[in-house]
Amino acid sequence: MRIELPRKSERFGANVFYGPVPVYELDGGLRNQRDDEPGAIVALPYERLHEVQRQMAIVVPVKGERIRLVEGILFAVPNQCLTIVVSNSPREPVDRFRVEQQALCTFARLARKRLILVHQKDPLLARAFLEAGYPELVDTDGRIRDGKAEGMVIATVIAHLAGKRYVGFVDADNFSPGAAHEYICEYAAGFALAECQYAMVRILWQSKPKYVDGEVYFAKWGRTSRVTNHYLNQLISRYTGFETDVMGTGNAGEHALTLELALRLDYATGYGVEPQHIISLLERFGGERESPFPDVMRSGVEVFQIESRNPHFHKASEESHIRDMTRVALSTIHGSFLCPDTLRRSIEEELQRGGCLQPGESLEPVRRYPALLDMDFDSFRDTVEHRIQATSFEPVLPARGALRRRHAPQRPRWSDRYRPTSGQPPTDTDEAVDTDL
Repeated sequence: MRIELPRKSERFGANVFYGPVPVYELDGGLRNQRDDEPGAIVALPYERLHEVQRQMAIVVPVKGERIRLVEGILFAVPNQCLTIVVSNSPREPVDRFRVEQQALCTFARLARKRLILVHQKDPLLARAFLEAGYPELVDTDGRIRDGKAEGMVIATVIAHLAGKRYVGFVDADNFSPGAAHEYICEYAAGFALAECQYAMVRILWQSKPKYVDGEVYFAKWGRTSRVTNHYLNQLISRYTGFETDVMGTGNAGEHALTLELALRLDYATGYGVEPQHIISLLERFGGERESPFPDVMRSGVEVFQIESRNPHFHKASEESHIRDMTRVALSTIHGSFLCPDTLRRSIEEELQRGGCLQPGESLEPVRRYPALLDMDFDSFRDTVEHRIQATSFEPVLPARGALRRRHAPQRPRWSDRYRPTSGQPPTDTDEAVDTDL
């Protein structure tokens, strides 16, 4: 992949938010074909992306999507990635989860794919979280709560148990497998550029097409994204003292994190999970309060935003859905201790103008789940190990002693990495990986 290096950035405490960068070439060639000297645009060879993707788990949350759409996303995931499908599809009157299980089993067998499928409402998962000391995810009925964020939390824990270094999320309602494949390659590109072990990559869609007057109109911004980005930028500006538009991916459902960072962030339920990740970065590592993770404060956090080339086709949302998304997304900002009163009033007025909040109605805070790092992962593994193996289409969990990962070494700087080299491309055994993955 040939991609532009970030030029614009905003610093907020230990966080560095890089402005969106475009992709100039989806396939940058092999290692011996890259540019001789680094510059504003760098060629990331295929081998480098492959190295990152071998250590990546791709999560596909599913809830009743048409099976052809789900299969299309699975076709897009590079074979070297571990795929984790967390389904919250209904079991009655038609057992849609069983349909998904049959389709995914066939796909995994034909593609020789490493794939895990779990159902969000499996009572064993709820018991595992309770016994691991993470009861917040479990509802009063003894099952995992409904919601996309809850499925993401489950998948993040499984990715950690599988010994992965990165976890990326791809929505199942994408009509274009080519776009999903591009997102995953861009995740790898962002991590290849990262200079520290705490990094996040967020996708800025090239366009979000819709039909207007019988023609396709390639809109740049979604209705919720435009509003969420505005208020995230306003929040950052209030503390830096300089107006900014650096944040363009406030509602990016397609995003990825290093596991080292994913285990240290709060998660918000519902449609607030994506902006909540940004709020968690600002709250925990912004320097306004003492951070519970001083190691992250010393190392720093990098947030990459990469502009895709494929248009993003998905099912059009109803107006009520858009209002719900906007309300929940802005409530993550509104409920933060960083949000000044003047900005809170602006958010309330914005929601009232859009019909998302009635005059006199208070904006309820979103449910937040604490960081996963303090979970008892050994206990969780002991509870679910046999079920995970039974619902996997190839063995994926490494030996028990491999659960807690050593911190990755500091990455070299961009200028040191992109110099001409000689030698053969690396093989799958060039890095220390779990041999049974």
